[in-house]
Amino acid sequence: MAGSGNGPPGEAPGFVPQKEIGYNKLLPYGDRLEAEASRLLAQIKGNLGRAVQLQELWPGGLFWTRKLSTYIRLYGRKFSKEDHVLFIKLLYELVTIPKLEISMMQGFARLLINLLKKKELLSRDDLELPWRPLYEMLERILYSKTEHLGLNWFPNSVESVLKTLVKSCRPYFPENASTEMLDEWRPLMCPFDVTMQKAITYFELFLPTSLPPELHHKGFKLWFDEFIGLWFSVQNLPQWEGHLVNLFARLATDNIGYIDWDPYVPKIFTRILRSLNLPVGSGQVLVPRFLTNAYDIGHAVMWITAMMGGPSKLVQKHLSGLFNSIASFYHPSNNGRWLNKLMKLLQRLPSSVVRRLHRERYKKKTWLTPVPDSHKLTDQDVTDFVECIIQPVLLAMFSKTGSLEAAQALQNLALMRPELVIPPVLEKTYPALETLTEPHQLTATLSCVIGVARSLVSGGKWFPEGPTHMLPLLMRALPGVDPNDFSKCMITFQFIATFSTLVPLVDCSSVLQERDDLTEVERELCSATAEFEDFVLQFMDRCFGLIESSTLEQTREETETEKMTHLESLVELGLSSTFSTILTQCSKEIFKVALEKVFNFAVSNIFETRVAGRMVADMCRAAVKCCPEESLKLFVPHCCSVITHLTINDDVLHDEELDKELLWNLQLLSEITRVDGKKLLPYREQLVKILQRTLHLTCKQGYILSCNLLHHLLRSTTLIYPTEYCSVPGGFDKPLSEYFPIKDWGKPGDLWNLNIQWHVPSSKEITFAYYLLDSFLQPELTKLEHYANGKQEMSRDDVQQCLTIVHNCLIGSGNILPPLKGERIAHLVPSLVSLEETKLYTGVNYDLSRENHRETMARVIRKLLHYILNNSEDDTKSLFLIIKIIGDLLQFQGSHKHEFDSRWKSFNLVKKSMENRLQGKKQHIRALLIDRVMLQHELRTLTVEGCEYKNIHQDMIRDLLCLSTSSYGQVRSKAQQAFFTALGTYNFCCRDIIPLVLEFLRPDRHDVTQQQFKGALYCLLGNHSGVCLANLHDWDCIVQTWPAIVSSGLSKAMSLEKPSIVRLFDDLAEKIHRQYETIGLDFSVPDKCVEMAILMQKAKNPSASGMMLSSEEIQLGIQRQKEKNAEALQNYENLVNMLLDCVNQRNLPWKFEHIGIGFLSLLLRDDRVLPVRAIRFFVQCLNHDAIVIRKMGISAVAGILKQLKRAHKKVSLCPYEVSGVPKPSSIQAGDRPDNQWLHFDCESLPKTKQAWESCCFVEKTHWGYYTWPQNMVVYASAEQQPKLGRRREELVEAEQIIYDRFSDPKFVEQLIKFLSLEDRKGKDKFNPRRFCLFKGIFRNFDDAFLPVLKPHLEHLVADSHESTQRCVAEIIAGLIRGSKHWTFEKESRDPRKLHWLFELLLESPLSGEGGSFVDACRLYVLQGGLAQQEWRVPELLHRLLKYLEPKLTQVYKNVRERIGSVLTYIFMIDVSLPNTAPTKSPHVHEFTTRILEKLKPLMEVDEEIQNHVMDENGVGEQDERTQGIKLLKTILKWLMASAGRSFSTAVTEQLQLLPLFFKIAPVENDNSYDELKRDAKMCLSLMSQGLLYPQQVPLVLQVLKQTARSSSWHARYTILTYLQTMVFYNLFIFLNNEEAVNDIRWLVIKLLEDEQLEVREMAATTLSGLLQCNFLTMDSLVQAHFEQLCKTRLPKKRKRDLGTVVDTIPSADLVKRHAGVLGLSACILSSPYDVPTWMPQLLMDLSAHLNDPQPIEMTVKKTLSNFRRTHHDNWQEHKQQFTDDQLLVLTDLLVSPCYYA
Repeated sequence: MAGSGNGPPGEAPGFVPQKEIGYNKLLPYGDRLEAEASRLLAQIKGNLGRAVQLQELWPGGLFWTRKLSTYIRLYGRKFSKEDHVLFIKLLYELVTIPKLEISMMQGFARLLINLLKKKELLSRDDLELPWRPLYEMLERILYSKTEHLGLNWFPNSVESVLKTLVKSCRPYFPENASTEMLDEWRPLMCPFDVTMQKAITYFELFLPTSLPPELHHKGFKLWFDEFIGLWFSVQNLPQWEGHLVNLFARLATDNIGYIDWDPYVPKIFTRILRSLNLPVGSGQVLVPRFLTNAYDIGHAVMWITAMMGGPSKLVQKHLSGLFNSIASFYHPSNNGRWLNKLMKLLQRLPSSVVRRLHRERYKKKTWLTPVPDSHKLTDQDVTDFVECIIQPVLLAMFSKTGSLEAAQALQNLALMRPELVIPPVLEKTYPALETLTEPHQLTATLSCVIGVARSLVSGGKWFPEGPTHMLPLLMRALPGVDPNDFSKCMITFQFIATFSTLVPLVDCSSVLQERDDLTEVERELCSATAEFEDFVLQFMDRCFGLIESSTLEQTREETETEKMTHLESLVELGLSSTFSTILTQCSKEIFKVALEKVFNFAVSNIFETRVAGRMVADMCRAAVKCCPEESLKLFVPHCCSVITHLTINDDVLHDEELDKELLWNLQLLSEITRVDGKKLLPYREQLVKILQRTLHLTCKQGYILSCNLLHHLLRSTTLIYPTEYCSVPGGFDKPLSEYFPIKDWGKPGDLWNLNIQWHVPSSKEITFAYYLLDSFLQPELTKLEHYANGKQEMSRDDVQQCLTIVHNCLIGSGNILPPLKGERIAHLVPSLVSLEETKLYTGVNYDLSRENHRETMARVIRKLLHYILNNSEDDTKSLFLIIKIIGDLLQFQGSHKHEFDSRWKSFNLVKKSMENRLQGKKQHIRALLIDRVMLQHELRTLTVEGCEYKNIHQDMIRDLLCLSTSSYGQVRSKAQQAFFTALGTYNFCCRDIIPLVLEFLRPDRHDVTQQQFKGALYCLLGNHSGVCLANLHDWDCIVQTWPAIVSSGLSKAMSLEKPSIVRLFDDLAEKIHRQYETIGLDFSVPDKCVEMAILMQKAKNPSASGMMLSSEEIQLGIQRQKEKNAEALQNYENLVNMLLDCVNQRNLPWKFEHIGIGFLSLLLRDDRVLPVRAIRFFVQCLNHDAIVIRKMGISAVAGILKQLKRAHKKVSLCPYEVSGVPKPSSIQAGDRPDNQWLHFDCESLPKTKQAWESCCFVEKTHWGYYTWPQNMVVYASAEQQPKLGRRREELVEAEQIIYDRFSDPKFVEQLIKFLSLEDRKGKDKFNPRRFCLFKGIFRNFDDAFLPVLKPHLEHLVADSHESTQRCVAEIIAGLIRGSKHWTFEKESRDPRKLHWLFELLLESPLSGEGGSFVDACRLYVLQGGLAQQEWRVPELLHRLLKYLEPKLTQVYKNVRERIGSVLTYIFMIDVSLPNTAPTKSPHVHEFTTRILEKLKPLMEVDEEIQNHVMDENGVGEQDERTQGIKLLKTILKWLMASAGRSFSTAVTEQLQLLPLFFKIAPVENDNSYDELKRDAKMCLSLMSQGLLYPQQVPLVLQVLKQTARSSSWHARYTILTYLQTMVFYNLFIFLNNEEAVNDIRWLVIKLLEDEQLEVREMAATTLSGLLQCNFLTMDSLVQAHFEQLCKTRLPKKRKRDLGTVVDTIPSADLVKRHAGVLGLSACILSSPYDVPTWMPQLLMDLSAHLNDPQPIEMTVKKTLSNFRRTHHDNWQEHKQQFTDDQLLVLTDLLVSPCYYA
């Protein structure tokens, strides 16, 4: 909600408001709001404080916090700073109550976020909030230990709410928070563990970055170097890298000028470019994680913007480089899934720069750190920025995704530099307006011009000639009003409306004679304004044409609908709003001509009333609204006389079909009365006469139009609304000598001098309105009452007519009819706090002396409803009307919610499209500001929160329920919508209604029809937005609804044959499961909250209403709260028992059994063990016949076992004492002396019971890698833990149930049988739920059930089917994890505990028994075990590597892949992260050296390597080469696996393998190659995308140069493809290194002269790519070099004998000459979308070679045809770059016969 500063003084309250909504002061009753707000605020403070002290969070606390959010919505932050701080502190305490019910927590959190939203209002001195409670809350909810077991149900939205909450509190964390956070989360930073992701996520969320400069040493300086180092050392985009980027972006934005980013800029830009995932080269394979873990564009943009400016222009240089390198991707012919990102980048970057400029130049100073002058953006910086981005934006205008992003970008760019932005846009627009063949071009350019419209019209010092373009544009846009092209028509309307809103349409040409002090531009504008009148008239002609072509007769067959289609209604809206805007902005002279024209058009034709008629009537209404007096004089007498004339004869009244002319005039009259009520009063007699003649016409169409007239008359006279929306207050009819309209072009409205002309109903108007009601409403009500009493007969049509009149009177006068009165229904909810409703004043003083028509209507309509339901229920049309009337009687006070919502939405759209974000401060145009004030008024009329529920409401809601369960489907569904709206309006009425709905579901009732049954189910289900009765978060309600839903399965009306009923039950169950959130059992309020509440009650200004509480009241509150907790618990147990009773009923259909069990499983909690009876039930479900129920049983029992888990004692431990090493002074990660004791060491393993018990086990694998936690807690020794091996009688009852079942061999046998069944063939996966079940069993009962299970396990292990193997894996995994606390005799998980398992796995992973599948599986298990242990088992990793190395030449593909994967894990620990000690685990370096030694034989051979592996058993010569090839295959698998997994690439070592891969990789794209070649190619593709460290660049180039000398042309060819990708993916790293750029240029130019044709062509492609992404520049040297080569003389052709073989070897000269031609061709193809200055000459050079021998001729032809293809679209533009002679040659070339040869 936009607020505005404290403008002109009203009656000042006793305090300075923080920031109120200024629009309230502009309302016609604005002066009364000051007192109202004070009263409301006092109530809120008093009652909220009271509720918290009385420990009543619900309903009192929630009710009054909701009132506070409504208060903020209505008045903004209109309270003192003291109150603001108190509200925040109270809500902070409430939100962080540990056991708070989740739905309440979210309610409080949303309000708290709203209170903290405008951070400039409270500085760090005003407010400090602790961070730890928030962290504990996130840990408890987002990383919940019990949620996955179904013991806690959180809504989906909870994550984003909590994160936003932390963001809002972050600026107020205490100054030493950063240190505490680092201590807390650094121990989690182990890059091999999932906790790394958690640590970085927490850092990104919590670390404060807005500390003032004097505290920077306590802020980012503590962690900046460490984190940025970490970021640069990671190469393969792990999941957490994006979070680091977000953190840096925020840091940069908050501290512009305090951090020197220059050293990091090339790396930052390289990474941003990489994260756009652009396709490069041909055979590129994208690494999938690059797509999922890419950076968030929004944050990347923030970061770039924050680094701009300052003394060094490095960032701007790189930004220009970035756009140069990606510019061609923006061309409309390119498309791909990367396009959205690129468009987002374009759209966000300008808006972000504008935001920064606003902050530096226009924003009020606040407590936040200002940008130092040295780093503010200068005008030159802005210009450079606009220049670098404008080209891509202009290309993006015509993108495949639409022009929206480009238009938004242009809007922001034009605010900064209109003179650079608008001319090129106009250059594209004028031709687009002329073209007829490309409508897409027109819509795109117009939407962009709309974006820059305001900058264009305002002119200003940068772009004074802007306004002169407006008239030519408007005139040329007119043909766009075209009945045959809908989208063109709409964009044209928008275009014309936008410009006419900004500019007064006044003819100023006469000023030229009177004044001589005008500037050149002003003179030009004055003479142009003479065209305005012409423009308006031409526009009207166009509209008339549009209307005539869209009359019903033309566009429809007879049979089709008579309603407007969706498109027609949009056109109607566009037409009427544009026309009305134009007339609002016209001068009086132009208006008169237009009025004349539209009047003649309307009266000289007769229109059908459905489509054309509506459009014409709209145009007339627009005219009348602008100048009511003149226009009404023309229209009203005309229409009245025609209608009177046509209805003189009484027969007309009874005609079924009326004369077209009569209908048209009625329609016209009903529309033109929607004007300022005061101006209608003179015509009241005539209008009343018309109503008397026409309200009772028999023809439905006729009386509906007449009812509209009545409705509009009532609305016009009773509502409050502004009467004009002109762009300058007071309009334009002042003489030109005093007022010069051109000065007002594009001028914003002034919020404090809006001078809104309000229509406020006068007493005369109110009298007239009541007269209309008495004359037309009263008689209808009397008739209906007689009919309902049976005193009078009426036909159905008459009843409908009466009801239509009643409804129109109601919605016409709803504003002046007081709301319904009645007794409040008490005792629904007990509360110690007042729950009164707030009455807002909306400018109406009800006249209570008159009869309240609302009450009469309510009485009569209810009577009528019951009469119709009893006597003629099939009169559905009357019932529809009754439903509408009831809905409006309850709700309607002058405006409808849905209309308000859509107006609010469109207001925001218009605001966005025309706002000035650079200057801010509400620089909106006047019409928009008036609209916003009007919306504020409507918002007040619609605020009906917390309405008291009275008996009259109760009666009407019951009527709606009755209709919702009636016989006709359509009636039911309309009534249900009204029913849901009503339920959402009144406090606590749901509790009153639920029992009535459930009546229909009772199984013991025999009189319920199927329709009633269905209706009741729909009432429970609710609609998507409103209340869902079946699932209110309240024990009292679900205790009734859930059992009723399950039992309804036995109702006579329930039939599973009807698909609609089955679907309803499915939807109900699904909705309850989706929306259920754990309901609280403990509602206690901590003392901290109470302290804050007392402070709040004491606060002054305004003083809180109500007295301070007495101790008796407080005691009562505590008593109440205890009762409430007990009651909740009682309800919980009752609900469980009732559901169990329901599920166990006989004959209950299986579907309902499932639903019931589903409900039961929602009731598992983590603070209460499930009642014993339910535990017994779920354990039986484990062996149920239905798989659905078995699955629910498994989840539930796993949860129950967690509830029954006994607490294990923990003790603190100092890691430095254990290791005997002092604490290091600086941070060093990795293997240090003080974490050495965690390593697995087979020498010192605990082999005896005693050693076992004295050994200290640490379960958390990440602790100690980076740092140790502050207070490290480990499990105490075994004798202090709960007793193991208990006998049955030592167990509690709940445990005994499980114990008995699992000790029963039959039960276990059945269970294992079920568990080892296949779920879906081939889709069997390890199921974590089943694993949790067994883990729980072994944890809670240690090895009690092993004797029963053991035979089954042995049997399963022997069976080799996948499903049985899966089953045994689940059980054994559960056993291993569940045995954590077993004693030495029983075993466990620290690697030193699990040593026997590792020893077993390591013995012989590759025995070859049981085939390759088993081998691969064994390795998989081994890898899983080791990966879990991460860095703590270096010794085992060494042993494994030693074992695997000789076996690397494996023959089976799946074993090879698995070995590759295992190798990745072995070397994963060898990372080069900053301040990390060298690892004790194996090093890649040493391994690679050994491998290279073995691959030598392959390196030395020249011929191509074939994949000749002998038969699988290795018979035949196993020479070194064959071994080498096998080894290579495995190595390839390893490199491919590690590209996706490890953190950094060990470049130096792997580089030595490159020459080998270059040799093997195939050149063509073909999948039929053998595995070896495919893998080599894939591997190269992945390696070329790798991120290089600057120091690695020379090494890579070294290898490439060396390979370029290779004898294999395949290798030379492959280098080039590798180079393309590598350079693009490390662009700025290379550009930063001049030597490297030269090396690459030399390499490519050298390969252009290669003897192999394919290599030469690839070199040309590479060169053109490097030129295109601006890596190399086109300079005269290069050009000269190529021209020189081209001049190489060719040897003369000898006359050959026909008999001799043609010599095929090209001579060296031919190669050189070809190289030159290829070079020229590369230059030409490097700019596919434009013609640079050097291009024409090169084309001429090239054409000279058209008749050279092959392959030169082919190259030239290809180049020319490509040039033609890419430049064809914009040839008209491109032609200008060539001289006439050149054009002649070129035209010759492109269409010459040789072109087709």
